[in-house]
This record gives sequence, C-alpha cells and structure tokens, in this order.
Amino acid sequence: MASGLGVGLLLCLVALLVIGTYGAAAGLAGATGRVVGLAKGAVPAAYQSLVAKWGTLCPAINPALLAAQLYQESGWNAHAQSPADARGIAQFIPGTWATHGIDGNGDGKKDIWDPEDAIPSAASYDCELAGYVKDAAGNATANMLAAYNAGAYRVIQYNGVPPYRETQNYVKTITTLAKSFEAPVGPVASSQQAAAAIYYAQGKLGTPYLWGGNGTADQGGRFDCSGLTKAAYHSVGIELPRVANDQWNAGPHPKRSELLPGDLVFFAYDLNDPRSIHHVGMYVGGGYMINAPYTGAVIRFDKIDTPDYIGATRVTSDGAKALPTGIGG
Repeated sequence: MASGLGVGLLLCLVALLVIGTYGAAAGLAGATGRVVGLAKGAVPAAYQSLVAKWGTLCPAINPALLAAQLYQESGWNAHAQSPADARGIAQFIPGTWATHGIDGNGDGKKDIWDPEDAIPSAASYDCELAGYVKDAAGNATANMLAAYNAGAYRVIQYNGVPPYRETQNYVKTITTLAKSFEAPVGPVASSQQAAAAIYYAQGKLGTPYLWGGNGTADQGGRFDCSGLTKAAYHSVGIELPRVANDQWNAGPHPKRSELLPGDLVFFAYDLNDPRSIHHVGMYVGGGYMINAPYTGAVIRFDKIDTPDYIGATRVTSDGAKALPTGIGG
C-alpha cells in the first residue's frame, strides 16, 4: 500500500511538471546566449584537446563547429572508409589529402589515418576555404561551409551561399549539429514538444522491457531504452536515431542544474567518451526519469544521479534532422 501511494504521489508530481513544462517553454523560448568551447563529454577524450586547439585556427571556425564536421563525416571513427574512398576521421579523399593534408603532430609524416594529422588538416582546409571566400557577403562561417560543399568558386560567383538546396542544407546541418557540441554559457531554450513526449512515455509505465523493442504490435508494445525515447519523440513529430549514443547529439546539452522535463538523460561506461553511452531515459523532474531499464524490469521511474550519468540533451527538431544517417561509409 505504501509503495502504491508513493507511485501515486510521483505521478501527481510528474503531471505538475509536465504542465509546468509549457510555462517554462514559453518563458525560455526566446533565451539565447553566446556559446564558447566544448560541452563536457561532447567529444571523445582522445580527440578533445586536438579539436579544442585546432578549432581556433581561424575566425571562421570554432571547436564545436569542427567537432560537428568530424562527427558528421565519421562519427569519430578513425578507421572509417567510405565507398568513395574517403578515409579516416576527417574522411579526406586521397587526392584532396595530397594537396591539403598537413603534418599536424610534427612527426615528419602526413598520415591520412592518423587523427593527429587528420583533425589539424580538416581545420586547416576549412581556414583555406574561408580565406578564398573572405570577400563574399554574409556570414564567414556559412560561406566557408558552402565552399566546402559546393566549391569556393560558386560562393564567389554568388557572393555568398549559392542557391543550391544541397549546399544550403549542408550549411544548416553543420551549424545546427555544432550546437550539440557547444558548452552553453546561458540557459538552453526549452520547447513545448517535450511535454507531449513525456505524456507518451508516461502512458507506457509498467510495460515490460524488451531488448531491441520498438513498441510494435508484434513485440507486444514493448521497448528498450532508446526505443522508448525514439517513440516518445516520434509522437511529437521528431525523428531520433535508434541508438542511444546517436540520440546524444540531437540538441544542446544543459547542465545538471538546468534540466527540464523532456530532456534526454544519458549514462555511459566512460564519462569522457559519449560513444560509450549505454542507456538513455527521459527526465521528468525532481531527479527522476522515465526509462526502460533492462530485461526483467518494466518501464518505470528511476533516479538519474548515478555514477555513470554523463549528461543530458535537450532535443530539438532541427538538431534531430541534422544528425548523420550513414556515418563512416
């Protein structure tokens, strides 16, 4: 009886928090802040110092933007190779590497597979492109990204980002994805969609866990952790990736003290490597999340403050759309 009363009180708390999310969204929707640096845990520790250093090579780039490009190209896989023979963490084509690759670590070699060369080369190439299009009208970063996609000549020809859908989408994708790597210095805006996503997940409380579960009829409506969060945001028109560590980059990362209902909360084996994320839940407030925990359990409320908590993501529609679909070829 006591446990039932506790669940009832918690459900009431969640209901209040869900309603409150709409108010919070209205109050914070216009909040913006200049962001600098990298969010904690956003870049794998093996590459963080390289990205932080080389991401300041010229004014047109920053560490978060460079991180977004690398993640979009390879998903941090230093051994990635695409069908077009793009190689390594920065996915250079050998011909482009021959012209633009640099010896970033000073060991006397330019190795396309070595992140200590490839990451500096990616930054150097960005800055070369920025230099080519420096006199074009508009935003220097947007022009640099457009030159990366369509060629510097087209940016010069159109005096800014050319009117190509592919190029305009690329500029938007990378600048949006960069927000998931930035360390916020002000409040991260919320959204009204979070409340409806919580409502969906709350309706699944008590459902047995199923590894690989997507909630389909043939699976008895059961979910695993990322299947539940994907379905919850699908219910509000936002399409998340299927795997938890890919959902991590679907928006900016609020601090623990700034969590709002609807934020995705993540847990990892290595707190310095987001690719080691093994679990995700949806924050509901008061230090609790709704989650599908493990085989033998049911969808339930659990506390988020555990030793493997790596951080949170405030999902945005643009952030989800910016995520790469075929990382690493």
